[in-house]
Amino acid sequence: MSGTVYLVGAGPGAADLLTLRAARLLERADIVFHDALVPQEVLALCSKALLVKVGKRSGRFATAQAFINKQLADAAKKYEVVVRLKGGDPMLFGRAHEEMSYLCGKGIGFEVVPGVTAALAASADLGVSLTRRGLSRSVVFVTPRAGKGERANDWVSVVLAADTAGIYMGAGEAKEISRALIAAGKPPDTPLVVVENASLADGRRYFGSLAQLEQTAARSSGGPVLILLGEVYREAVASAQVRERDARTAAIHGRC
Repeated sequence: MSGTVYLVGAGPGAADLLTLRAARLLERADIVFHDALVPQEVLALCSKALLVKVGKRSGRFATAQAFINKQLADAAKKYEVVVRLKGGDPMLFGRAHEEMSYLCGKGIGFEVVPGVTAALAASADLGVSLTRRGLSRSVVFVTPRAGKGERANDWVSVVLAADTAGIYMGAGEAKEISRALIAAGKPPDTPLVVVENASLADGRRYFGSLAQLEQTAARSSGGPVLILLGEVYREAVASAQVRERDARTAAIHGRC
């Protein structure tokens, strides 16, 4: 048998944000290799598939990419529909290129099914557009993380050149991110929002400034986090600060 490997975007978490193509493939799949962060509600759609967890989480045990590549190729020799289910979109920080290159080298067919990436879901949750006429005409998605042996990651200059930035996989390096951007000339009062569990019912949003990034990110509870940075968030940050101040005042009055 020569099956097809489908690199499928699971989206940011909410099952109803899957594309129709993705949902139909999960229903047909014989075997699904899924990321650690794919929620059970999405995996429940894999009604007849063998589920194989190949998780990758920063600072925790991670399945080696070379092992995943070989597993996909081996599965395609046994099953007709093989799904590699990735959080967000496979083509954005999803290491899809490595898997596609390996499969090509083995003569195995593949197809990519896009998914909603976290920055889009987080923007929808906030009700704040990544772009805004007269204020933000450019958007970048970056990550400060670089693997061992990889070339230097010049993410700082990329963020400085854009009006709005979505920083992926940066919560654990919040202090370093803040210092690097301020040292490079980014104003310390640049507004930002740390979004945790975008699109999910337990999603949280933490508001602050670039100078406060370390403290703001520390408020998250361990879920996947995205940092959104730029002037488009100034009004949202100001409104959140007013709400927090009013809540503190109400709590003080309630104790009196």
